[in-house]
Amino acid sequence: MTQKINQEAKIIDAAYKLFLKKGFRSTTMDDICQSLGISKKTLYRFFSSKTELLAAAFEKLKIRMTAKVEAIVDNRYIAFPLKLKSSLSVIANYLAPINPELFEDLREHAPEVWEDLILYIQESAYERFQRLIQEGIQSGQVRPNLNVGLVVMLYASAVQSLLDPSFRAKFPSSIQKDLQIPPSDIFDQAITIIYQGILSEEARQEFDNA
Repeated sequence: MTQKINQEAKIIDAAYKLFLKKGFRSTTMDDICQSLGISKKTLYRFFSSKTELLAAAFEKLKIRMTAKVEAIVDNRYIAFPLKLKSSLSVIANYLAPINPELFEDLREHAPEVWEDLILYIQESAYERFQRLIQEGIQSGQVRPNLNVGLVVMLYASAVQSLLDPSFRAKFPSSIQKDLQIPPSDIFDQAITIIYQGILSEEARQEFDNA
């Protein structure tokens, strides 16, 4: 059983690297087999399709990211500004290797995986960042007159929209050119703008220095 789990993990990791490098549409099952030195028969024993393998790769990404963010959010020994910045950094670092072309590839050729990823971003906002904001309000480091639900919705909507190629395509080419940056930078800058606006002056200085 352990050997089977290890083999499955190796397949997922190898496929994910190829998806990042070549995109989903351009990566073939033959490419994955060749990178691992296994037969297609062996590969299909674990995954029945390329889409199933893609979904498994992103599921593994989400599990890893969630575990790290949860560990930060639940740590009562970390000051709120550092906790906020650290959790955002974790997500940005996991998104860093994913180029905009792969996101567009997912939306067009693997819509079910794309929709699942967007749902994860939304649920993550409600489950984790809502807790963080409420903690900040209780500690006096987030402005108390803010509507928590609205802040969370702005966060989730901003990230989802900026990562969606179809949304960016609606803007003039000059603006699209400015957004030709890694998803991690888009995420980091959008979130910094939002959260800089909700923090108290003291917390803002701590956030900048964290």
